[in-house]
Amino acid sequence: MPKKIRAGLIGAGFVGPLHVEAARRLGYVEFIAVASSTKESASRKADRLTIDRAYAGYEELLADDDVQVVHVCTPNYLHRPVVKAAIRAGKHVICDKPLAMTAAEAKELRDDAQSRGVVNAVTFNYRFNPLVQQARSTVAKGGIGTVRFVHGYYLQDHLLYETDFSWRLEPEKAGLSCAVGDIGSHWCDTAQFITGLRIVRVLASLSTTIAKRKKPGRSREAFAAGGASERVEDYDCTLDDLGSVLVEFENGARGAFSVGQVCPGHKNDLRVEVNGEKGSIGWIQEDAHKVWIGHRGDASGTLQLDPALLDESVRRYSNLPGGHNEAWADAFKNMMRNIYEFVSADGVSDKAPVEFPTFEDGYRVNCIVDAIVKSSREGSGWTAVEY
Repeated sequence: MPKKIRAGLIGAGFVGPLHVEAARRLGYVEFIAVASSTKESASRKADRLTIDRAYAGYEELLADDDVQVVHVCTPNYLHRPVVKAAIRAGKHVICDKPLAMTAAEAKELRDDAQSRGVVNAVTFNYRFNPLVQQARSTVAKGGIGTVRFVHGYYLQDHLLYETDFSWRLEPEKAGLSCAVGDIGSHWCDTAQFITGLRIVRVLASLSTTIAKRKKPGRSREAFAAGGASERVEDYDCTLDDLGSVLVEFENGARGAFSVGQVCPGHKNDLRVEVNGEKGSIGWIQEDAHKVWIGHRGDASGTLQLDPALLDESVRRYSNLPGGHNEAWADAFKNMMRNIYEFVSADGVSDKAPVEFPTFEDGYRVNCIVDAIVKSSREGSGWTAVEY
């Protein structure tokens, strides 16, 4: 059993408690502190999560010498100041995606973390589904031949109505993009992870399908619909809630994906398919226990999740026998395991390989998002991703 590691949570909205639940499943991570915008809010969240210490602001939590690892689960605009302060305090940092509001901010955080030698991670959690790992292994071992085309989508419906609202629609809190920054970032990371290839050029068309929304007077829980008696005000939206993007990978392969948060019936519908010269492989997040494998001369079919059928290097990502479905929360736990194993080895790479997305990965995805927004704003021409 690894040594006990003490963690603190900054921001306990939708995703924060999921960080806590996933890391606690490892058995040796203890959350000892939570910070929120006020002492009252932090105390309520600490009680709900059975965490002992509640702090009114991230500065107080970072001054706690007992906290070794900090989970940053705040809205995007707070990532830069909170992460920078955590690095200065010598804490290891796990930051929710996207890493920053812009690529320039993400580069600054990456450089700070590297110069201070702290473990740094970004939560691109879809990598850690066993069958995403299997797809990557298949591509890396030449199972589908040279990658030629990568396509898919990430669709949701929680912003379908004008009464739906999220801080992700506010540029001063979200950054340059809503849908692309929030869920398109996941698609890009997952596609690059499976293929082992970087996206180097993009051509994008983004749109705001609901230009006027009803903004609530108080913040809402993520994905929550507005109530009939809720006090609201008119809000002019400028960020994207829908978009389509053409991409080019470093080997010349092309791709295409769409993102949308106004697509009825799609709750968290992520799909990535890779077509190679010999075969295809595709994965759907809402049907995560199987991966599709396509052929021309042989029958196409699906591989259902079963540790015995996975590549040997992938089996540790599947924790149950075949037929016992593993999904979103299990992949999140797998990610936390890889991060905390590295922390347990004191971040020494010859003791524990870096098998999780770091601030370098976060920076690269921020570069892609910036290029997508630039392409759309400048007439939807091909735009280089500037790493």
